[in-house]
Amino acid sequence: MRSGRILLLLPLQAASVAGLGSLVTGPLAGRWPLSVEDDVNRALADRRETLVTAFSEGMSLLAATEGIVTLTLVAVLALLLLPGVPRVRRWRDAAFLAGSVAAQSAVFLLVTLVVGRARPDVPHLDAAPPTSSFPSGHVGAATALFGGVAVLAAGRLRGARRALVVGLLLLVPPAVAVSRVYRGMHHPSDVVVGLLNGGCTLLVMAYALLLSTPGTGAPAGLPTPRTRPDDTQGARTATPLPAAAPAGSRRAVVVRHPHGCGDGTAARVRALLRRDGYTDQVWTPTTAEQPAGALAARVAEADTALVVVCGGDGTVRACADVLSGGEIPLAIVPCGTGNLLARNLRLPSDPDTALRESLAGTTVGIDLGRIHGDGLAPTRFTVMAGAGFDAAMVRDASARLKRRLGWAAYVLSALRHLGDPRMRLSVRLDGGAPLERRARMVVLGNVGSLQGGLPLLPDARPDSGRLEVVLLDPRGVAGWLAAARHLLTRSAARASGPRLTGGQDRRAARGALEYFSAERIDLRFARPQPRELDGDALAAGTRLTAEVEPGALRVCLPVRGPAEPVGAAGPVRAADGAGEPDGAGEPGGARLGARPPARLGRPDGVR
Repeated sequence: MRSGRILLLLPLQAASVAGLGSLVTGPLAGRWPLSVEDDVNRALADRRETLVTAFSEGMSLLAATEGIVTLTLVAVLALLLLPGVPRVRRWRDAAFLAGSVAAQSAVFLLVTLVVGRARPDVPHLDAAPPTSSFPSGHVGAATALFGGVAVLAAGRLRGARRALVVGLLLLVPPAVAVSRVYRGMHHPSDVVVGLLNGGCTLLVMAYALLLSTPGTGAPAGLPTPRTRPDDTQGARTATPLPAAAPAGSRRAVVVRHPHGCGDGTAARVRALLRRDGYTDQVWTPTTAEQPAGALAARVAEADTALVVVCGGDGTVRACADVLSGGEIPLAIVPCGTGNLLARNLRLPSDPDTALRESLAGTTVGIDLGRIHGDGLAPTRFTVMAGAGFDAAMVRDASARLKRRLGWAAYVLSALRHLGDPRMRLSVRLDGGAPLERRARMVVLGNVGSLQGGLPLLPDARPDSGRLEVVLLDPRGVAGWLAAARHLLTRSAARASGPRLTGGQDRRAARGALEYFSAERIDLRFARPQPRELDGDALAAGTRLTAEVEPGALRVCLPVRGPAEPVGAAGPVRAADGAGEPDGAGEPGGARLGARPPARLGRPDGVR
């Protein structure tokens, strides 16, 4: 029923595109930027070169009707024949891809019946079909097909391979768009609306067909999961792979996010722990009411040598809040949408590899942030807290879309809030005088890198004994571009710049970014603002106070050499004395913020 209602958006989409076409060919035709489109087409036609013409021909043929139909049929057959995938999912994914291409084509044909726009008045390198130039059918079809495959790939692949495959697929529609303009077949506005038409169709079809709860099931070749009597209800385990466990038995509590950590991953985690001597395992699932599951009760029942968290940043944060200041180390199995803490600690993105290397590594102490505010009970965070634009983005991102697209779901949510008004706030650092500011968002960070290594807080590191702050306040398109350029260029040189000390601030990107550093930060907002904590949305409020807790959490990490820093901007100190000596990796041999972490002793048997 819900899917049927969502599909009713397609006629509305067709009407919207047709209305836009009427404006483009009517009252807006003589206004900028439409008034200069002919100049763009003529300039490209006058500068045609052999290699570019050949490339554009390939792109145009790829997105032609015959090419799109053939590629769609091949992709649909491949999806239906994929081994190790539940039948329902195979048919659903195939229906999504085929339906997206078909629905986009239907919208395109309906619009061309209403809008009649002549082709550009330049030499055409392709035969001009009798349909209207507006919108571009080639571009819309390419967006639906290659964008649809990218959506499915984002849900199936992991790590660098996912980024590479999805990135290459998403380059095809823009390449087709540029090629069609270059070949004199479309005006620039035709291909822009073609991209929008294909993109909107993908969104509608994704909500209609992909956002139902996907079936799980272990991949082919894995043991069939079964429930252990001592498991908390809902946690699924599997018969371990045969292996000789070390002498003695150690107890591990495993916190599992039921959506992020599927049955196959759970089976491999259980097997890896048994091989490492953790034969006494207690599994507890997370719920909306218990984001750390029953962790507190389980670690209180008996001596626990290790806690393993299988989930994303929100689950890690909840478990860190329970374990803060204690002796029990935490091993992270990255199974969430962002996994920013794992990325900043340089853990492998593959869950199995991350756990295997962490179990063979060492235990380190990292800082936590402790935060409270109006309507917000004191709690801790491991990554970042914030208010304003980023919190609204986190709040409005679809949970089902996050499960399908990963962190890309946040991009779709962010587009809805680009025009949100700026907020008025005051910032007080370490009890100093309040600083009055206006900004679109404020972020407090224990670590500094976002997806893809983008250094939002380039001076943040998880063992500095400080928290870093950034205010983002771009003015117009130029401000957003300046901020993006600054962040992208800093990703290559973030470790070489000078560090901030308490109370100092620095502006960058023509004032679009402003940085601070302190052990305690007090924020006050003139009006209630949306707030977030490690990717979890909080109730709106007017206050946030954050303090650092140095070395409060013990984490199992792979052993790194001196040239392989663990933190976003430098190495994390080893809690047991392993790893780098003080001064390694810092100019002049002085470690920033080096101080003994809480309770450095390690439990017997923990490697």
